[in-house]
Amino acid sequence: MTRETAWYLGVGRADVAPRAILVGDPGRVDVFARHLDARREFGGDRALRGVTGTYREKALTVCSFGMGAPIAVVVMEELAALGSRSFLRAGTVMSVGDIGQGDLVLAHAAVRGESTSATYVPDGYPAAADPDLLACARQTLDRLGDRYRVGLVASYDGFYTEMLGLSPERRQRIAERTAELRRLGVIALDMESSAILAVAPALGARAATLCLATVDARGEQLDQLARQQAEERLTVAALETMSAFEESP
Repeated sequence: MTRETAWYLGVGRADVAPRAILVGDPGRVDVFARHLDARREFGGDRALRGVTGTYREKALTVCSFGMGAPIAVVVMEELAALGSRSFLRAGTVMSVGDIGQGDLVLAHAAVRGESTSATYVPDGYPAAADPDLLACARQTLDRLGDRYRVGLVASYDGFYTEMLGLSPERRQRIAERTAELRRLGVIALDMESSAILAVAPALGARAATLCLATVDARGEQLDQLARQQAEERLTVAALETMSAFEESP
């Protein structure tokens, strides 16, 4: 990153908002953009796409990172360096508890099974949602009447080695560990939440994650139409949360 321009996003301070929503899928940026006024797009390289606009007269930036904790944190750090101070991850998770597909999952904390956060903070440092942003998200979801669960999420780097095995041997090993995580109160798995929650305070920022359960531990997924409808609910919930959030000094 240069003094004035973000290394990967290629934007400057004037191009981003204090409130930012992080999404994995670059296509999801378009879903959010349809709800924004006075929008202007940026990026496009390496699956990194963004849009800044207003929602309910509050300036918001939405930016994609692709997949995985390393690049999610790269995007968050670049946005933070440009002035973004509140982050909400709006993505998808794999349910491992009694969560219905299509339900929203609000993480109050996450198990740090990924490696990226360890390059920023020491072992034992918590990956916890900002309490004020978490409370705002809960109030928003209650007001919207949406289906959601609050609980622990666990984040890992290896999708096919730690979340969904392709071979029988891996499936058995992953199933055993998933059962133990469920016993310990984990309700969903992903690849990014713990890194975002742990690293944000180290960057002087706040963060929370609001995700959609689209697949379960057996690999069964929402069908395309149901997923599109559920992602629209996620989009509205994320926008309503971030526009309602009032940062304290």
